[in-house]
Amino acid sequence: MRVLGIEGTAWAASAALFDTEAEDDSIFIDSDPYQPESGGIHPREAAEHMADAVPAVVDSVLSHAVETSDAGSPEIDAVAFSRGPGLGPCLRIVGTAARSLAQTLDVPLVGVNHMVAHLEIGRYQSGFDSPVCLNASGANAHLLGYHNGRYRVLGETMDTGVGNSIDKFTRHVGWSHPGGPKVEQAAKDGEYVDLPYVVKGMDFSFSGIMSAAKQAYDDGEDVADICCGLQETIFGMLTEVAERALSLTGTDELVLGGGVGQNERLREMLAAMCEERGAEFYAPDPRFLRDNAGMIAVLGAKMYEAGDTLPISESSIDPNYRPDQVPVTWRGDDESVARAVTDSGDIRGAEATVSFEGDTVVKRRLPKTYRHPELDARLRKERTVAEARLTSEARRAGVSTPLVRDVDVQESTISFQHVGACDLAEDLTADAVRDVGTHLGRLHRAGIVHGDPTTRNVRVGGEFVQLIDFGLGFHTGHVEDHAMDLHVFEQSIEGTADDPEPLREAFESGYEAVGDDDVLARLRTVEGRGRYQ
Repeated sequence: MRVLGIEGTAWAASAALFDTEAEDDSIFIDSDPYQPESGGIHPREAAEHMADAVPAVVDSVLSHAVETSDAGSPEIDAVAFSRGPGLGPCLRIVGTAARSLAQTLDVPLVGVNHMVAHLEIGRYQSGFDSPVCLNASGANAHLLGYHNGRYRVLGETMDTGVGNSIDKFTRHVGWSHPGGPKVEQAAKDGEYVDLPYVVKGMDFSFSGIMSAAKQAYDDGEDVADICCGLQETIFGMLTEVAERALSLTGTDELVLGGGVGQNERLREMLAAMCEERGAEFYAPDPRFLRDNAGMIAVLGAKMYEAGDTLPISESSIDPNYRPDQVPVTWRGDDESVARAVTDSGDIRGAEATVSFEGDTVVKRRLPKTYRHPELDARLRKERTVAEARLTSEARRAGVSTPLVRDVDVQESTISFQHVGACDLAEDLTADAVRDVGTHLGRLHRAGIVHGDPTTRNVRVGGEFVQLIDFGLGFHTGHVEDHAMDLHVFEQSIEGTADDPEPLREAFESGYEAVGDDDVLARLRTVEGRGRYQ
């Protein structure tokens, strides 16, 4: 089978030929990236570039197809194109080219989700069954995991993409585009400096760290030191949420996607995290991390083989094409549902290892070697203190939590009463999630945010539903922070439930009974703020 792919969501005008019958499943790619003279991407200029470059790269790939064909013709079985997400003017040019080519060659047309293609190229090349994917690119930063026939957005940036965030800092200091490689180089000569670290469950935010980095530069801080702090903080956040996604889904496979994935420090952190967990990590070659038509052709071939093609009349582009809108027709139900367990029988979460000693649970926050030692020590101490304090305060506010029996801040260890028979993820019922909603309502009325309320951080059994793991919690009365708590929980339902909608309704009804209506209203706003919401 030979599939011609065309990519053009924003930067790269790219075409590729994927030949499954070649000895090495060869992928020939020709790309012509758009390079702005200054600043970031300019949509009009990018579209003008696509109009000139797409025909050229397609012609190049067609010539290659003829040269590698015994028939003296391209022998193309299908044409695949990036349908979205991306810049509308660029996508329209690519869509028009793909339709024209498919009609000329009289072959089927396949519309590919660009972000799912980032995951699938890693899955294809690694041989993994059901990995979590961290996509880290200019405009995006999110985690995808497969569940119940769809790729779910487990977590994402709540403001800007990771590459765009870094570019905002480099523009501020007067560096030319692209900024990522320049930050990476400067960081090698810098010393770590503290910057804001913002993780909310598996969601995260870069706006605060960028403002702090700009201010540090204006205050005369050495730019190399700021770059070191930026990398350690931003990539530490991405690695932490990736580990949290592995813990939630129970999978032990992680793939990396997106152009920022070319950064050596990010790859190093992810590899170290996976090695500590006993998980497998795969980062594709740089040419498959950047926007490229090779990944479009590979996923297009899978979709074509599954009969997932588009009539010309239904092939409109979608600039806001969400990964979880895509019916995954090309793979079986091979998701992982196992809980990560060490050889000793301890449960290995994202933040800590949990062991059971009679009726006591001992939680140990072990050092994370992927993080800078100063950052790691600060986070372990802060989260141990917060968890012990807020677990007890929540209990006094009428929220069901385990008793705290002992705390060792120096060793980052807490002992709790053993509660529940299992995690909520293993016994998802409407009654239980309604109780979670009620608990969060009471928690928020007391001015406390849980910070990481997922189906893995709720214990169920008997008559009780109990919240655990308050390590990311803090005091606040702000409606925005309370709404984020609800958003985090509902994302975890999406990632673990077969039929999430009735559970979402039950959860919100439980919250509505004791919580603030303004929080539920703000939840809808928060949902719309994410890149794919």
